[in-house]
Amino acid sequence: MGGMSQSLPDSLVQAAGLQKRFGTTYALDGLDLEVHQGEVHGFLGPNGAGKSTTIRAILGQLHLDSGDLRVFGRHPIRDAVAIHAQLAYVPGDTVLWPSLSGGECIDMLGRFHGALDRARRDELIDRFELDPTKRARSYSKGNRQKVALIAALSSEADLLVLDEPTSGLDPLMEAVFQQTVRELHEQGRTVLLSSHILDEVEALCDRVTIIRGGRTVRTGTLDDLRAGTSTTIRATTVEPIAGLEAYAPRSERSGEQWHTELTLTREQVPDAVTIVAAANPDALVVRPPSLDELFLSEYGETAPR
Repeated sequence: MGGMSQSLPDSLVQAAGLQKRFGTTYALDGLDLEVHQGEVHGFLGPNGAGKSTTIRAILGQLHLDSGDLRVFGRHPIRDAVAIHAQLAYVPGDTVLWPSLSGGECIDMLGRFHGALDRARRDELIDRFELDPTKRARSYSKGNRQKVALIAALSSEADLLVLDEPTSGLDPLMEAVFQQTVRELHEQGRTVLLSSHILDEVEALCDRVTIIRGGRTVRTGTLDDLRAGTSTTIRATTVEPIAGLEAYAPRSERSGEQWHTELTLTREQVPDAVTIVAAANPDALVVRPPSLDELFLSEYGETAPR
């Protein structure tokens, strides 16, 4: 971990009431965000919600109109040099130096991120199946993304800011990315992950902040966000299940078996599962709402991909 890790504040990013206007449009309109030390924090919202503007503010790339933003307890513009010595950033579309090789680009980016773990760098080049000898001009979008990810993930930065980091990667490389982030999480690193891939966020994140129209609409753990939502139970039994009348079950017979489905509040689940389990089901599935469904309930629109 980075040299200053022992003295990190409890929250590496603290944003309160951020406002930023471009012309007559508010890109940020009172946004709040807090990223705790040692967590993987998901940052979600539809296109145009203000995610990239927030990240630009964290990186010290724009002046806010109002609000308070601190990164490592510091001012993101005045203290940009000190902040960037502890921060690694991966954009959604990486631009590289076309005449340099992939390996040279990784080393150049690594110098921006502070110290680079050379053994980790070489290991990640193998994991991500990147040919580091090729010139960057020959790389596909996916390979350019690999270069940025390897540089960031092999850095010793305390905070990784990842903005759509797996854009252009195939599913196998997405799995490599997720495993690497889990390893960094186990080391106590902190990650802010902005992603349209809700499965990725659900698999990796301790807490999630959902924004819309430049404002924070929900924040918390997935369990927090699921509070008050419905859980689905599906069971397959030989006989109809008695005692579920209070839960308005939906049951139908198929051949020699009965299929029963219940939609329950979180509080109802333990008692209902006890009743169903007593009927010795051949199959029992308890499914809380996915992040996709939570997102849809928040926006009433297609979940982002």
